Amino acid sequence: MNQCTALALLPPPDRLIALSPPGHRPETAHVLCELATGHDDHHAALLWDEGGHPGSAVWVRWRGSGLARLTPLPWCPARHPRNAANEACELFSAHPSAHSWDITDPTHTAITHHLTRQHPHLFPQSGDHENDGSRS
Repeated sequence: MNQCTALALLPPPDRLIALSPPGHRPETAHVLCELATGHDDHHAALLWDEGGHPGSAVWVRWRGSGLARLTPLPWCPARHPRNAANEACELFSAHPSAHSWDITDPTHTAITHHLTRQHPHLFPQSGDHENDGSRS
């Protein structure tokens, strides 16, 4: 399942703008939704893990082209059922789409494929799949 491609502009907080030196205004950032395509509800992107509050992180949530809001949310408790490393889902609890291990970022996949073809010595684990379109 592919990752949602919705994005939002996240302007810098007013306090940060007020503290910035003249002529060095912080730039507006883009955030990309990390949920799977076809999800309902709001889009979501992780901003940072709250190390001081175990089990939670700060996410930006938005709907359509509306205003984005910052929201602290607990991590999804799900563990990958077929992964020996007991990989945890990298999304928030009760997220409205597939778990992170079932979501593919199509941009990352395309870039990795291109780099593998251009620099195969950097990707020895990929083998010779250049002609069949498959990935390792």
